[in-house]
Amino acid sequence: MEKPDVKPEFLCMAPWTHTYLSPQTERRLCCASREPAQNFEQYIDTKSGTGEYRPLTLEEHWNSEHVRRVRRTMMQGDIPDECQVCNHKLLNTDVYRSYFWHLTKHHYDRIWETTDETGYTIMKPVSWDYRISNLCNFKCRMCGDMLSSSWESEQRKHDMINWENPKNNWMLPEVKKQIQQFQTETVAQELYDAVEENRVEEIYWVGGEPLMFEEHWRVMERIVELEQGHRVYARYNTNLSQIIYKGVHLFRDVLQHLRDWQICASIDGTGAVGEYIRTGLNYNKFLRNYGVGQKFQTNDRQMRLDFTLTLPGLFEIENMFWLSKELNTQLLAKVTFAFSPDIVMSPLSLPASILHPYVTSVLERIRPHADKHQQPLIDVLEQLLNRPTLEEQWTDDYADGMRKGKERILTLESIRTQPTTMNEILEQDPAIYDWWQHIR
Repeated sequence: MEKPDVKPEFLCMAPWTHTYLSPQTERRLCCASREPAQNFEQYIDTKSGTGEYRPLTLEEHWNSEHVRRVRRTMMQGDIPDECQVCNHKLLNTDVYRSYFWHLTKHHYDRIWETTDETGYTIMKPVSWDYRISNLCNFKCRMCGDMLSSSWESEQRKHDMINWENPKNNWMLPEVKKQIQQFQTETVAQELYDAVEENRVEEIYWVGGEPLMFEEHWRVMERIVELEQGHRVYARYNTNLSQIIYKGVHLFRDVLQHLRDWQICASIDGTGAVGEYIRTGLNYNKFLRNYGVGQKFQTNDRQMRLDFTLTLPGLFEIENMFWLSKELNTQLLAKVTFAFSPDIVMSPLSLPASILHPYVTSVLERIRPHADKHQQPLIDVLEQLLNRPTLEEQWTDDYADGMRKGKERILTLESIRTQPTTMNEILEQDPAIYDWWQHIR
């Protein structure tokens, strides 16, 4: 196609430079892309999969009709349906499309030089988000078995898996074996090949818990060994529960040898509330490991607190704000995904008549003290006041959804041992507590 004088507004670099794979080996344009499921429905998918395991190699996916159509749509100046999360800022205000532009805009001219009328391109990905498995030592309450092996084990132990739902077929022993084999023989090799061919400019490690992945340490040590670090930017979304693996230190032996790096350390509340939301969190250990990272950072973008705003997390907004001030570190923020009416862990589960006054009062207290490090949180809270609540999105199904969501929360509380409960957290605000008590 002929390059236009002005870059199309909604063109994203991801379909030419980035490749994503879920722990169940579902391929997408990126982690925020809303697409029909290939095999097993993921949490933001727009259509259920077949439940049959038919994985695609990168070669099969990269110039598939689906990806070629997305490229054609973007080059023509239109918006693909897959890009709702960025278009409507459903997760946060700093959208992925902007990130990919800043990361790979030096490849922009090549898009027009190497892509034909069908959307086929000879470009190869330089940015990698391969979620090697769901291996994770945490059971965050807004997460699930697809992204956490600890969740999966709990579901199995307590017979909580609906085996009639084809989305859960990935947990069948024979299918799980196939997935693990594909990950080992095909997925890992795709990544290793890119490293050996010096094609990695950016790599995003997320899980599960990526610092538990053997492949993470093998890949990153190999990048350092090949002296490729000067051109590699590594991003992490990690619970930061461990920073040393078999004697290899994340910061000393890996990250300080790279062009640049960023740790988004997931932490959704302080103290007991944070440990309730993220089952497995040792808050004091988190702070110690975060402090180690800060000793190695060379700029204040490298260590960041990554705050996912939940319903109980509403009561941690100010604590997280002041933690950011105390550590002099950036506080990223996003809102719990809610693409069904039963996501009671989302702050949007609250009626607007309760949510908006609460958020407004918090903003009034923290906004005067905010600096650049806390501005992402301020932006997300202000946007939250303009987003439709679950009640507004699913008027007819809201009450039933809240009952199901609350039942799920109480079931988990009956299984897990924790020093606090949702009741105890929510009773800090009379209006929110009364709403919670009336969900039946």
